[in-house]
Amino acid sequence: MKILKTIAFLAIATMSALPSMGQDLLARQAPIDRKMKAVDSISLIRLIEAESYDSPAADLYDDWDNMHAHSRVSQMPDTFRISLRNFCMPTTSRVLTSNFGARWGRQHKGLDIKVYIGDTIRAAFAGKVRVVRYEARGYGKYVVIRHDNGLETYYAHMSKQLVEEDQEVRAGDPIGLGGNTGRSTGSHLHFETRLCGVALNPALMFDFRNQDVVDDYYVFRKSSYQKESQVATRLRGVSGMSFGSNDSDEVELATAAPAASYAQESRFHKVKKGETLYSIARHRGTTVSAIMKLNHLKKNAKLKAGQILKFN
Repeated sequence: MKILKTIAFLAIATMSALPSMGQDLLARQAPIDRKMKAVDSISLIRLIEAESYDSPAADLYDDWDNMHAHSRVSQMPDTFRISLRNFCMPTTSRVLTSNFGARWGRQHKGLDIKVYIGDTIRAAFAGKVRVVRYEARGYGKYVVIRHDNGLETYYAHMSKQLVEEDQEVRAGDPIGLGGNTGRSTGSHLHFETRLCGVALNPALMFDFRNQDVVDDYYVFRKSSYQKESQVATRLRGVSGMSFGSNDSDEVELATAAPAASYAQESRFHKVKKGETLYSIARHRGTTVSAIMKLNHLKKNAKLKAGQILKFN
């Protein structure tokens, strides 16, 4: 009888211990499971980022074509926000020689910027090189880059291309040298910005005279971008230029264009590290109180690098 009781007691004790042993096993496995989950999450994020980089602006473009400069015009979104952060001006030149728009009886789909043969031309944003080609009766030696912000940028009439098709580039990477190749009457950079194959006025986003972008973002609106383009040309284009003149005439007009041509419209300043309201006011020829009023700032407001301030 004692033996039976002992066996029964041991059986009950063993059975009661099983759940706790199972819990201990699960507890020991839990950190491993959590770690594996974290590893899987990191791997997934990296995979998504890699795929996104391999197919820039995948939501806007249906294909990747190295043969043709101009993407097939896809359906334009009614509105689309284009990030202008982490940019680099494609050239340090501040001299525009030709505006976007009607010229010599046809559309000029970019801006012409005066550069000299051999000047470094840089990628405006990070992206992937789609086209590197030569066109004798048009762009000459040119490069097309597709960017993750949805834009494609064109760089034409270069003397040399420094990148290859399908190459990934970062903003500021050298992609070519200034030149006078193709249909060109003087050394310059023809610079285009396109969205879904449609040419947008670069002056909507780039201010070559101030070597800056106009804001952190440009919101494209199908209903109003053409009217906005005309305003952008008045603000940041070649003032008083008569189309049909040669390049040297255009350069003189660009150089002579008065800075006051900006005065009738709002102008903006992108805050750099270490700048204060006082230093910005002095640099822009205005007052601290005027900047505060325009931007609804308090006197002790802290400025952040990259912040956009209106100064007139």
